[in-house]
Amino acid sequence: MAELEEKEDGQLHQEDASIKDTEDASNELLIETVKQVDKNGKTEESPAIPVKQEDNNEKTSSTTASERHISIQTTLEGLETLVDLNGAGRKSCPLCPEEKFKACYSHKLRRHLQNLHWKVFVEFEGQRMCICHLPCRQLKSSQGSEQTQARLVAHYHCVVCSVTIARKTDMISHLKRHINKGETEASYSGSSDVPFEEPVPGGQTYEIMKELGTNVQLMPNYSTPQKTDTYFNRKMKTNRQLVFCSLAVLAEERNPLECLDAFGATGIMGLQWAKHLRNFVKVTVNDINEACVKMIKENCHLNHIRVEGTRTGRQVDGVGDLTGHVSLESPVATVEVVKMDANVIMHLRAFDYIHLDPFGTAVNYLDSAFRNIRNLGIVSVTSTDTGSLYSKSLNVTLRHYGCQIVRTEYYRELAARMVLASVARAAARCNKGIEVLLAVALEHFVLVVVRVLRGPTQADESAKKLRQLLHCQWCEERVFLKLGSMVEENLYRQLPCKCHGSMPGKTAVELGALWAGPLFNTGFLRRMLVAAVQYNMEDIQPLVKTLICEADCTTLKSFPVTGHSALSNQVECGVVIKTLQKVEEADSSDQSGKRKSTGEDCGNVPKKAKSETSLEHPAFYYSIHRHSIRGMNMPKLNKFLQYLTEAGFRVSRTHFDPTGVRTDATLAQFKEVLTKYSVPTYSSAPQSSTISPDRRQTL
Repeated sequence: MAELEEKEDGQLHQEDASIKDTEDASNELLIETVKQVDKNGKTEESPAIPVKQEDNNEKTSSTTASERHISIQTTLEGLETLVDLNGAGRKSCPLCPEEKFKACYSHKLRRHLQNLHWKVFVEFEGQRMCICHLPCRQLKSSQGSEQTQARLVAHYHCVVCSVTIARKTDMISHLKRHINKGETEASYSGSSDVPFEEPVPGGQTYEIMKELGTNVQLMPNYSTPQKTDTYFNRKMKTNRQLVFCSLAVLAEERNPLECLDAFGATGIMGLQWAKHLRNFVKVTVNDINEACVKMIKENCHLNHIRVEGTRTGRQVDGVGDLTGHVSLESPVATVEVVKMDANVIMHLRAFDYIHLDPFGTAVNYLDSAFRNIRNLGIVSVTSTDTGSLYSKSLNVTLRHYGCQIVRTEYYRELAARMVLASVARAAARCNKGIEVLLAVALEHFVLVVVRVLRGPTQADESAKKLRQLLHCQWCEERVFLKLGSMVEENLYRQLPCKCHGSMPGKTAVELGALWAGPLFNTGFLRRMLVAAVQYNMEDIQPLVKTLICEADCTTLKSFPVTGHSALSNQVECGVVIKTLQKVEEADSSDQSGKRKSTGEDCGNVPKKAKSETSLEHPAFYYSIHRHSIRGMNMPKLNKFLQYLTEAGFRVSRTHFDPTGVRTDATLAQFKEVLTKYSVPTYSSAPQSSTISPDRRQTL
């Protein structure tokens, strides 16, 4: 019986070998026919062609779907289809050699495929790289003699580059390197569950992200700017929404606006402008990188936005999607995509709104931005070089911004005023002045939004607001130096504190030059809040409300808006309004104190700006925890704000620091109120110490 079984096994192996030979011959014939079809220029599709196993020395960077190794499958059924498990007789494992796993019946082979190969895998983008025991990877013996046979090594086949790796942990690390390089397209996958996925020649795949109703496709390494051209930062969502609201406010004043996103990257900001503001804006998205320009155009097709100046085959009768199909929907807007250096396009063309968001500092582009910006236009600048702005790289700060700074408790506002000083100097070189509408400094960026006022007179007025700051290093009191060219005998007299007289040596440093004017425009911020409510931007509404209170230096959370419909919107978003009469009075006084950007009132801008100087918010803020008294429990922050208001000071919270207080009180007055309402920490201690010994034992 044993001899008969051995004969049957030998016949089965001979049949398998003959079947493999015939399959290889048929594959070669199919490949030749496909080549002939390609030469003739025909477009008929050919079936998937299985190919021989690759040599172990061959390591290609990208492969086609027809070269898929049999150990890479998406489902267990796909692995079982490699062998006819429904047939009779013994069958060999397709992933094991004969000397490792002998031929067996179907039920045993099914368990072997499931328990050994299917469960021992590395998964990547829905593809399972099962362990393979075939002689794809051979390791010679350590003796090094030619007579010794090479031993087989279990391994995995990479789904991206087809390299064979023995250890599972090494394969996982290898796949992570592919992700960092952007080579994440599963080259062997026949279908994908990700919608709007388009393969590209570099073996990459797109990831679709939706923000503010706008879809953008992203590369897998989009969050690493050193490894991708189309950089995208999810943490900058607040920045994009603030910029959008500022543009929406300007679009109410004049339309259509010509606006420029000078550094498009994925183009999401320009697409949001065009998709929501429609005919009110003419959007131009610029980027110098060819890959970014291509990505921006693809994102335009994804959002049914027509690219101005290009009419490809996708756009003959409609707007094409990423799959190549033509949509009959009419384009919702038009965007102009330009491949040009940012400085060049701002020198060549005039715009009403310019947004600068380079990677790092924006000082290299300020001169070009103010060269052709139209009168009463807006320039928004986003700076992400937080290392130099937040006093971590002082030499870089001096090189880029020309400012001497130190680390202080108010370092974020110091960064905003430093950027504004660079913006004001760049505008003055072009005979233009600025009016600051918004200045926000958060963890990842500093955003400033300014309105441009043409004329040398406006430029001189802005230049006068650049002053040096005197900062005491002992108590952190600070004050802007007075205007004048005469040298004072003792600058310490300008500081309200008495640290110089009581402490030895030099106690203060001179910082700057910094922007000494206001950081906010209350009327503009109120209209930004209306735009945020209108476009359902719930994320930035608390921030804008904080900015309005900070601009007025008040704790009253009343945001007046004219009209009953606007008033109802404020009530819905949680704004507390005292009475309608006070709302109308505050609204009328606010509008009378702010500039109206209509054509008939543009000539009264300088006069109104001068009348607002007495209502400016105080410069800088104090941190309640920084100036706390040792051994004393401080009052709650809201209670402390109430105590300062009762003492007759203007006070508000600040977005720069959650524990900061913006007030017109000096540091000595601030500490006096804080000391008055602080409670000693040991006041409740004697009560706990009077517990009887018996009570302590029971506890």
